[in-house]
Amino acid sequence: MGLENLKETRKQSITVGFLFERNKSRLKLSSINGEVGFEKEIRDKNIHRPGLALAGYVALFTYDRVQVFGNTEMKYLHHLSLAERIKVFETIFKFEIPCIIITNDNKIDDELVRIATERGVAVLRSQFETTKLVYFLSDFLDDQFSPQTVLHGSFMDVYGIGVLLAGRSGIGKSEIALDLVERGHRLVADDVVMITRKGEGILIGAGTDVVKHFMEIRGLGLIDIRSIFGIRSIRFQKRLEIAVELQEWKQDADYTRTGLDHGNISILDVEIPHVKLPIFPGKNITVIVEVIALDYLLRHYGYDAPKEFSKRLDAAIAEKSKGKRAIDYFEHDFE
Repeated sequence: MGLENLKETRKQSITVGFLFERNKSRLKLSSINGEVGFEKEIRDKNIHRPGLALAGYVALFTYDRVQVFGNTEMKYLHHLSLAERIKVFETIFKFEIPCIIITNDNKIDDELVRIATERGVAVLRSQFETTKLVYFLSDFLDDQFSPQTVLHGSFMDVYGIGVLLAGRSGIGKSEIALDLVERGHRLVADDVVMITRKGEGILIGAGTDVVKHFMEIRGLGLIDIRSIFGIRSIRFQKRLEIAVELQEWKQDADYTRTGLDHGNISILDVEIPHVKLPIFPGKNITVIVEVIALDYLLRHYGYDAPKEFSKRLDAAIAEKSKGKRAIDYFEHDFE
């Protein structure tokens, strides 16, 4: 798959059981009513705190989200009599709620748990305070429902910059990546690169669970980069910051010469720099990729070499128009 042929995918749902298993340790979750409701699907990445719904106003109740009961909700419930609490739960469970998470290790009446169980809704409890749980759970759900795409290429961490090497099959992406690893850089993924959009402007690349840090070198076969070069030669994920597309040299093709007209490419609606790099036998692509990463760093910190050269050229032309010499020799240096 080339850079021009991107297909966005987005996860439609996850199960409550999946949420529980993935966050059981991280969020210190426990299930109050066993595996009841674990098959229910969560289709919204947002979280809801049902304060108004508990008070009886359900016109704007976003019931299809994970419902978080914090100290405010639990204290309100305990303010009511048991009969009133049961009535409140019977009201909100008329809606198809995915699950309930109770924070701060708060206690809940057995009668209320029984109602949830009868409706097939999981009741989970966390030791975390509400703010902390919402922060981590929102991040998890954002990951699960973020748009993704698959790119064909080699994804490297070069001097801390996430560089995607793309190009047609067999052009030499893996060999260049291998050379970069040998020079001390780190492999994130080879061949199949999963790209996920985080927030509005961040792309995160990673390998698949099956391939991970294996690499196919034509004529040699599959090699395990981690086993050969050690743990320092790999990363499990990295922010994608620049795409380098390898192309065969064509005499009549138009390639940038000054760097003033670098283009961008849109991946999952995020614009990143796109360098089209012509290659031919004898050209040291590895060093050029390193320089691309270093040049990106310079641009990121405010120094743009092509623009600086353009300024100097304009200044030199202006000086020459005044009749000044273009070069002054250093004192006592006539070598």
